[in-house]
Amino acid sequence: MDRRTFIRIAALALLAASHGARAQPARRAYRLGYLHLGTPVTPGTNLGNWLAKPMRELGYVDGQNLIVEARYAEDQADRLPGLARQLAQLRLDAIVAVGTSATQAVKDATSTIPIVFLTNVDPVAVGFVSSLARPGGNVTGVLITPEGSLAGKKLELLKELVPRATRFVMLIPDDPGIGMKLQVQDVRKAASALGVELIVVEARGRDFGSAFATIGAARPGAILVAAHPFFVRDAKQIVELAAKYRLPAIYEWPQQVQDGGLMSYGASDVETDRRVAVYVDRIFKGAKPGDLPIWQPTDLHLVINLKTAKALGLTIPQSLLLRADEVIQ
Repeated sequence: MDRRTFIRIAALALLAASHGARAQPARRAYRLGYLHLGTPVTPGTNLGNWLAKPMRELGYVDGQNLIVEARYAEDQADRLPGLARQLAQLRLDAIVAVGTSATQAVKDATSTIPIVFLTNVDPVAVGFVSSLARPGGNVTGVLITPEGSLAGKKLELLKELVPRATRFVMLIPDDPGIGMKLQVQDVRKAASALGVELIVVEARGRDFGSAFATIGAARPGAILVAAHPFFVRDAKQIVELAAKYRLPAIYEWPQQVQDGGLMSYGASDVETDRRVAVYVDRIFKGAKPGDLPIWQPTDLHLVINLKTAKALGLTIPQSLLLRADEVIQ
């Protein structure tokens, strides 16, 4: 083959390759709905960073191949049904619902758009799905805990931390949803079994200053901070107020202890967040939500911050230290 023929063939091959590349369809942009009872951690953002990060790791970037339709209820639960109906009217490939109240609102609004929830309530008991193994319908999701609520167990851990204490406080948000009611019921049952007094204090409208003034006046031995998206968002303020009033506190997520809280007991938030993203990805790729079993964590982690304990003048019992999965020095 002479040089001229070779160049001609190479040019034709390059032209064919170029034409084939132009003929390739552009990568599809998926449309994801997002419903949250609270407010964005970072104003002006669509997807909460807790989900945006694992979605990016799976190759989805908001504004590129992912279009997010986010709705925040601004801490007003009565707005959720209307926001859910707004999402149901859009051409969405899936909806992520954060929390029990948001999940109920979306489920009531659509029976066709796939829904992926993140909650700590038994989804069978509240009627979200038919079973954990085969949810059926258009709903699947991720549980924060394998038992529905770890609130009672966390009170037991607090009692072990401060064995002489006879009064404890549970801090809850102003969320009337079934999820919070079940947590309170769980803690009341544990308090009765332990023979201790339980005071429930509600932080209304993110007024944690007033809530902690009430808690301080009650002089409890320790505080149990309810598992709720509000308290993840406002973790820094809660941790600072617990330190100000010199009160030991237990939280749901390891991140809250890494931010200065004393103790946490629950699943890895990194893992649960990733599982939500994986389910969204699988639905985008054609999986039916009713065929995706409800994911439950199998590993629960006790995390203790010794630096915070020292600041409180508190000695952590050896029994807790030996059971801790992570000790922050």
